[in-house]
Amino acid sequence: MSKILSIRALVLVMFLSPSAQAQITAAELDQLSRDIQPQVVEWRRWFHQNPELGNREFNTAKKITEILTGMGLEPKTGIAHTGIVAIIKGGLPGPMVAIRTDMDALPVTEATGLAFASTVTSEYNGKPTGVMHACGHDTHMAMVLGTASVLIAVQDQLPGSVMLIFQPAEEGPPPGEEGGAQLMLKEGIWTANKPEAVFGLHVGLGQPSGALAVRPGPAMAAVDSFSLTVKGKQTHGARPWNGVDPIVVSAQIILGLQTIESRQVDVTLAPSIITVGRINGGIRNNIIPDSVEMEGTIRSFDPAMREQIHMRIERTARGIAQGAGADIEFKLLDGYPATVNNEELTARMMPTLRRVAGEGSLLTAQPQTGAEDFSFFANETPGLFVFLSNYAPGADLATAPSNHSPLFDMYEPSMETGVRVFSNLVVDYLQGN
Repeated sequence: MSKILSIRALVLVMFLSPSAQAQITAAELDQLSRDIQPQVVEWRRWFHQNPELGNREFNTAKKITEILTGMGLEPKTGIAHTGIVAIIKGGLPGPMVAIRTDMDALPVTEATGLAFASTVTSEYNGKPTGVMHACGHDTHMAMVLGTASVLIAVQDQLPGSVMLIFQPAEEGPPPGEEGGAQLMLKEGIWTANKPEAVFGLHVGLGQPSGALAVRPGPAMAAVDSFSLTVKGKQTHGARPWNGVDPIVVSAQIILGLQTIESRQVDVTLAPSIITVGRINGGIRNNIIPDSVEMEGTIRSFDPAMREQIHMRIERTARGIAQGAGADIEFKLLDGYPATVNNEELTARMMPTLRRVAGEGSLLTAQPQTGAEDFSFFANETPGLFVFLSNYAPGADLATAPSNHSPLFDMYEPSMETGVRVFSNLVVDYLQGN
């Protein structure tokens, strides 16, 4: 009698086990992705035509909330100013994973000539400007909404839950404000319910037509900025020996900073970049000014090297200035850490990405010296960030517009691939495939 009960118990356990249920297939997800593609295109074009700058994505958030609510979800709004979180609860027990998209546009005046081109204008740093989705965030939002539709269609078979994260201010909040991924985490979106993994995707960034690209480990650089004021002594341009010329000192500092990457840190460990992007000093050709201001950006991949570069910039600048009798004021603004793809998660999901990409279309991405605040999410839980080409077949990478260009555009059929990427990553992870 006990043997019969044991057999019956085993059969019951197998019946109730998620692994024993009919699994969601890749073919099913691909068909659902094809079905939702026209709607994804429509959503993308709405977002493209109605862009908003960071921390000001009010109409964008309203549109996303309406769409998610129409799908039967209960989005939480107003996170980090305009961010949104919604959870798709699967019909079977299992872990939770997250999908993240950014929402904000750039202060760029569009020149694509598209029928749905942005004509929006705003103000940035006190100056009037056009506003454009010149980095593909419009496509990211549309693809995540498409993925939500796909996953809701298979919700009863889903062994776990999916958190959808719509994040504002990826390009950085306005001066003096907090924002982005860091603020969403600070406000506690993962305090009570932290996902096992988080997935992100970015279009463009130089990937060949039709390609997916990924790399384990550091995928995008850390970004920090600095401001540096060189303080000299004003004098007549005809008698420089009566003062201290901060313009000459600044020129020496700019050249000296370039020796940090080439001579002061281990170039075999990871690449790094120091760029001075703004310099301002003087008002007349024959007056040596009192001071010169400059601002720059720092890109790095290794955390220890990042700290070393920060220290060496100030040390190098101060030493050069003191040698000339000048002084400096130095300010460092920490930005985003490097975006690092968890190596175990990346290895686990590679078969999924190969299947979605197709033969020969999954590439090993080069490290990107651009930065992404997806990095804050990936620092909290294992993350995987994938790149998707935005170019039409046959496009010449040497001449095609890049991210942040006023001519940047998306080859819309590839958005179906993006929906397939997200859907298959989520389902394969939750089903343990």
